[in-house]
Amino acid sequence: MKSKKRSEILGQALLWVLLIGALLVFSVPFLFMISNSFEEFSYVLPYPPKLLPTRLDFSAYKHILDMDIFPVAVRNSIVNTCLTVVLSVFVSTLSAYGFARVPFPGREKLFGIYLFTLMMPGFLNIIPQFLILKGIRLPGLPNGLVGTRAGLILIYVATNVCGHTFFLRNFFRSLPDSLSESVIVDGGGHGTIFFRIMLPLSTPAIGTMTIFAFQGFWEEYFTAKVLVGADETMITFPLLLQRLNGQHATRWEWVFAASILALIPVVVLFLLFQRKMVVGGLTQGAVKG
Repeated sequence: MKSKKRSEILGQALLWVLLIGALLVFSVPFLFMISNSFEEFSYVLPYPPKLLPTRLDFSAYKHILDMDIFPVAVRNSIVNTCLTVVLSVFVSTLSAYGFARVPFPGREKLFGIYLFTLMMPGFLNIIPQFLILKGIRLPGLPNGLVGTRAGLILIYVATNVCGHTFFLRNFFRSLPDSLSESVIVDGGGHGTIFFRIMLPLSTPAIGTMTIFAFQGFWEEYFTAKVLVGADETMITFPLLLQRLNGQHATRWEWVFAASILALIPVVVLFLLFQRKMVVGGLTQGAVKG
């Protein structure tokens, strides 16, 4: 008995050592970025690297905030990300409920196609996506939806619905069938089941997915570069960060300061939604006796 308890204590101690070691390893680059955002360089990083700032100079942050294009990039990133997250989460919840709770012909084969799309690298799809958007002709848009906010959001939603559906489908399937059956007995349909039962109970899963979706859309660079990168009025925060990297030299304190500013919305969102993470036991006692 004592040997078993001793082995458990050693296992817990080893786990904590590994976790603390991983924390230190992953924290060093972040601390380096924060520390050097207060420094001033002549296009060369300090050697040896500094983990603690020798000064507190906010000139790099002031330079980023004073850029004429900074408010445009922030506004575009906020609008694009918020609209995309709302549309993607809404469509994904409906899609996940259909695959989890509504039997229809070819359901498993269609879901297999969903899974197949997740295996395709995103850069392979950019040319077909570009051609499809260019082929959508609308009045006043000679290039179709290329270079427009609507086209960018459409691509974001379309390319992420499959992954979000896969995530939420498993959560919907984990909920007991007795919940749906009790609604059907009372005369309700799929609309009632989805909006009154499944959607409230899936709030933790949706909150978790929203955090990852927001982070992914907020930091997305490649698709935005191809579709709207040539339009100054449509520049996003990741495109602004890329512009700070000079062709021959880079002011690294500017890059670090802009990167920290870009992290603030993600950190705030995580703090707001940390209580919405997936938890168990939400359906206990949910069915009438």
